[in-house]
Amino acid sequence: MVTGLLYGFFLYLGLFLVRAIVGGIFTVKPNERAVITSFGRAQRLNSKDYRDAELSSDEKERYKYPELRVKGPGGPYLKWPWQKLHKVTVSTQAVDIVWDPTKQQSTIEAVTKDNLTTGVNGQLRYQVSSNNLYPYFFGVESPLEHIMGFFVSVMRERIANFVDPKGAEGLISQVESTNGSTPAAVDLSEGVSINDLRKNLPLLNQFMEEQCKATAGRYGIELDAALITTIDPPSEVDNALSAINSTRNQVAADISTARADSEQQITMSSRAVEIAINQAQAEVAPLKELATTLKNIKSAGGSSALQAYLRNMRVPLYKRATRIIDTPRDAQVVSQGGAA
Repeated sequence: MVTGLLYGFFLYLGLFLVRAIVGGIFTVKPNERAVITSFGRAQRLNSKDYRDAELSSDEKERYKYPELRVKGPGGPYLKWPWQKLHKVTVSTQAVDIVWDPTKQQSTIEAVTKDNLTTGVNGQLRYQVSSNNLYPYFFGVESPLEHIMGFFVSVMRERIANFVDPKGAEGLISQVESTNGSTPAAVDLSEGVSINDLRKNLPLLNQFMEEQCKATAGRYGIELDAALITTIDPPSEVDNALSAINSTRNQVAADISTARADSEQQITMSSRAVEIAINQAQAEVAPLKELATTLKNIKSAGGSSALQAYLRNMRVPLYKRATRIIDTPRDAQVVSQGGAA
């Protein structure tokens, strides 16, 4: 009886040890990291806490997580029956921003600063931070769902307050150029929030990436890139925006055409004034030269020299004339010349 009990006990113990050893052997793939817990407590490294430089001083006190002993790629490794294995993939993954395990949705709705409801779609690239696995495994129940909610909240807040950094007023003020140079055209489609968002998608994505840099310290997930690809309002709003954009583009084209015509007219007027000035100067120049010559003759030889010069200048004119009308003064001058 006792022998049977001992035999059964040792048999059960051997089976337990074989099962524990065989079942406790595991390997870790190159794109995986593993953490082992003993009775629910993860193995830690010298009680050190992880510190993310992107966290503020207040957040560093709130998100104080210990650094864990991480099993890297390789193996085989051995764990005991009272230990539990936690594995995670650390390679970069992509997920649609509409992903939500609690509901099905095809777009994320957001309200712009002028109270227009628009749909947003895109993708997130992320990877689990191998340096801060504690919040991923033990911080929140569903880390990816939590961080998606955080990202959508930040995105909606940004869309609701987004203003084009160039600004419509700045563009219109450029028309009244203080430096004398007028731009060729003005894009009057600025100022409509959805248009501003569509034209500044890279800026919006950059803002989202900056706001999500601290997610590694908070939730153990690093956001590699935020790619908001489309911003589509409802069809009725989109049709109204298309009409507004068409009208504003037509106004911009008319303004550009009117500005070009006015500049052309100003240029032609300036050229006409220059031509008139040159013609007047050309007509005045011989008269000024003649006045200078007469002055020099009078100063050198007196009135008699001046009269002789005038008489000599008339001779070619007489040769070219076909008819001569003498006034009494001219007749006197001619008679005096004939008596001489």
